Amino acid sequence: MSAVIYLDNNATTRIDPEVVEAMLPYLTEYYGNPSSMHSFGGQVGKAIKTARSQVAALLGAEESEIIFTSCGTEGNNTAIRAALAAQPDRKHIITTQVEHACVLNVCKQLEKQGYTVTYLSVDHQGQIDLAELEAALTGNTALVSTMYANNETGVILPVAEIAALAKAYGATSHVDAVQVVGKLPLNLKASPIDLLTLSGHKLHAPKGVGALFVRRGFRFRPFLIGGHQERGRRAGTENVAGIIALGKAAELAQQHLSEVSREQQLRDRLEQGLLSTIPDCQVNGHPTKRLPNTTNIGFKYIEGEAILFSLNQHGICASSGSACTSGSLEPSHVLRAMGLPYTILHGSIRFSLSRYTTDAEIDRVLELMPGIVERLRALSPFNSDQADWLQDREEAIVAGSR
Repeated sequence: MSAVIYLDNNATTRIDPEVVEAMLPYLTEYYGNPSSMHSFGGQVGKAIKTARSQVAALLGAEESEIIFTSCGTEGNNTAIRAALAAQPDRKHIITTQVEHACVLNVCKQLEKQGYTVTYLSVDHQGQIDLAELEAALTGNTALVSTMYANNETGVILPVAEIAALAKAYGATSHVDAVQVVGKLPLNLKASPIDLLTLSGHKLHAPKGVGALFVRRGFRFRPFLIGGHQERGRRAGTENVAGIIALGKAAELAQQHLSEVSREQQLRDRLEQGLLSTIPDCQVNGHPTKRLPNTTNIGFKYIEGEAILFSLNQHGICASSGSACTSGSLEPSHVLRAMGLPYTILHGSIRFSLSRYTTDAEIDRVLELMPGIVERLRALSPFNSDQADWLQDREEAIVAGSR
């Protein structure tokens, strides 16, 4: 497809050309093992050290607090299991109902191993209640694991306050910041957060590389056991080219943080344009406490997948706020946890922008979307007169699954 309009940047991002330029020599010319004693490998080790400093600078952390990983999923798994290993006598975990699957599914597995897990609820704007968190904390709580910002709605959680409450009860705080790093400024030196996860491909680095922040002094137990790499905290020969790429991407992200307001202006123009030209639609999430690049909009009485198919025919890439698949009417667990009505759950679309998004691309989406929604609603078997029946049906499905 020669003319793609890419508005799915919370799923993955384009690799910055400067990142490609930085990593290529480590795929061809500088192929030595960074653990080798000779200078050919030693120069690669020095490049990894530079990358570590670049990532640390973006996070407002120390170089020694950065562990390179393969992805956000590995980082989250490592953080959760390290927190539990640090306090083996504690058997309680707190997380939220709207986490990524790589956190929720680990917690479900741990429940089968004897741990108790509290899943905090969210309100209709996607926010947690700090009073509910404090009421759930006990002397048996080992870990509080929450995302910084939700991947579907962009809603930002009060992670500093969450971490402070966890610390007051002697629990470890872990933050999944995969969607935040490079979009919001961070200063972990001034934060009570113990562990924080990031993934390279969400900030214009390639897939297959990420990092885990581990606060100095934390009793860390490695997830991958083997050699001495990453100071014995993550075994396995380093993904050198990926690490160099992540370092460069972190450096560029820090430079571009001042330009995030432009992304927000484009996001707001897209959002306001859709709301003003298409009836029966709404923004899902908090009106202001959201990532500057993300909007999740629910279009009543139609399926999100039908909208995506129509957009795809015009070369526009977005994603559905619904997890519907063929043969299933199960909507997004995030939007369901927010208590949104059935007619919104199934017709929600996420648009996520990047520094490469242009005004012309936003204009094109605003030009096409009203006609797409109007056509799909004309074909839909549902309408506003059936909204109550649809909601009753959804509630019956939820009740039946309990």
